[in-house]
Amino acid sequence: MRAINEVVKNISRKKFKEYDWVNGKNRDELDFILLQTIRASTMVEKEIIRLNKIENYRKEFIGDISHELKTPIFAIQGFIETLLNGAIHDKEVNEVFLKKAMRNVNRLIYLTKDLMEISRLETGEMKSNFQEMYLRDVVLDVVESLQYKAQKENVEIIVKDFDKNLQVRADRNQIKQVLINLIENGIKYNREGGHVEVGIRDKQGSKEKIWLYITDTGIGIDSKDIARVTERFFRVDKSRSREKGGTGLGLSIVKHIIEAHGEELKIESRPDSGSTFSFSLTQVSHVSV
Repeated sequence: MRAINEVVKNISRKKFKEYDWVNGKNRDELDFILLQTIRASTMVEKEIIRLNKIENYRKEFIGDISHELKTPIFAIQGFIETLLNGAIHDKEVNEVFLKKAMRNVNRLIYLTKDLMEISRLETGEMKSNFQEMYLRDVVLDVVESLQYKAQKENVEIIVKDFDKNLQVRADRNQIKQVLINLIENGIKYNREGGHVEVGIRDKQGSKEKIWLYITDTGIGIDSKDIARVTERFFRVDKSRSREKGGTGLGLSIVKHIIEAHGEELKIESRPDSGSTFSFSLTQVSHVSV
């Protein structure tokens, strides 16, 4: 009874420890109750750790959101105040200010959309709908949707030829989102006249897996930043990212989707030498590339 009382008191004080002196034998009802109480203590400890992680995530997430929302909101506020103070009657500046305000409104829209998506991914609310799909069809669909943006930036998108009958098992919409984010990044941080290449290669040592890669001829990433580029809101070049309309969530979304598929993401890059983002996918049946 004293042992049971000690364990219960420790639970109430949130003090958790190993009870090495318990031999694990069920000699009578009190032994059984003692063991169950210790198991309850372990479960309570794990639940408190889990809840603390959630609370830390919530605080960090709210802090990140607050920081990211300030810039476009203050910018919009400044443009509107200037217009209301008389600039609206100046034809040379009113249209410029309204366009700048609209760009920041669009940034807020994109940021809100990405925040909702990353929140659903990180909390496990977004579930993957796995199905068999033809990979080339998905790639070509995404590339077609991004051609206008690529042409506008004078960047060419190249799709390397691979078997049109190659099928993989994945969530079609989520893999499309991964491709959109990675190809858009390749366009956004490229050089004028550069290109983005999309293709596949075999995953060494596995007949079931292939790598889908996206290579660009852009500005590249320093080795010290590669490990952090998939963190929420991390930007290698903050001013350039904001100028290009980035939310700082695209690669984090990519990482969470790939992990939810049980696949791998690799990043290879050097400053001024471009970047290669590649991720594994599971084939429905082995098809030679």
